[in-house]
Amino acid sequence: MKDEIIQRLSDINDRFYQSFGAAFAETRRRIQPGVQRIIESYIHNGDWLDIGCGSGALGQRLANSGIQGSYTGLDSSVPLLAEARTGAEGLGTHLGFSLHYAQVNLLDNAWTVLLNGKIFDGLLAFAVLHHLPGYDLRRRVIRQVASLLKPEGLFIHSEWQFHNSAKLMARVQSWSAVGLTEQDVEPADALLDWRHQVKGQTNEIGLRYVHLFSRDELADLAQQTGFSILEEFESDGAGGNLGLYQVWQKMN
Repeated sequence: MKDEIIQRLSDINDRFYQSFGAAFAETRRRIQPGVQRIIESYIHNGDWLDIGCGSGALGQRLANSGIQGSYTGLDSSVPLLAEARTGAEGLGTHLGFSLHYAQVNLLDNAWTVLLNGKIFDGLLAFAVLHHLPGYDLRRRVIRQVASLLKPEGLFIHSEWQFHNSAKLMARVQSWSAVGLTEQDVEPADALLDWRHQVKGQTNEIGLRYVHLFSRDELADLAQQTGFSILEEFESDGAGGNLGLYQVWQKMN
């Protein structure tokens, strides 16, 4: 994918999460069933990094769980981070756990510098990778993820399987809506509209770039970036199959 197309698609998503951050946050204030399963099975004492932390529901849950270590949430959306920080202000604290938030854009090749060399036990990316335009960018970000993990650290992520939802498939729009064509993007790329409204929201139409991952593509990315796949399962949505969750382990 050409650099200028990557930038345009990234700008579409950045504009969405800035303009519609409040509306999006309103739909994401509960822990998804798949994330709950991950919490119960994998998130224990240690240092955890969450890229695409959104409005902070997971950070708040971990802060109240009594685990020892730290949680760092990163996101590019100012409105979502503002809600995450507001939620954190009302939390009780316990010894041995710290909670932090910061703004980053994964399109920036130097986003890991913000972490000042810290290495993590696990990295989380729920509904994030499918917003990264282009195979090469996704591979680069996952290699950066590997560089932030301790030996045998975990990379736990989920991707929309929006083709399993007739409601979401009805939201797929033509690339002409943003001045692009099928030839500009990669196979399985899509443009979805947004229909949830909140008071004071802009009247513009919300659009998001999304990539529909196959299991073969994810397996290829894992192999190329030094991970093995420990587990995968589907969860979320009315049919329990709107999200594909995978747990990867860094190989030495």
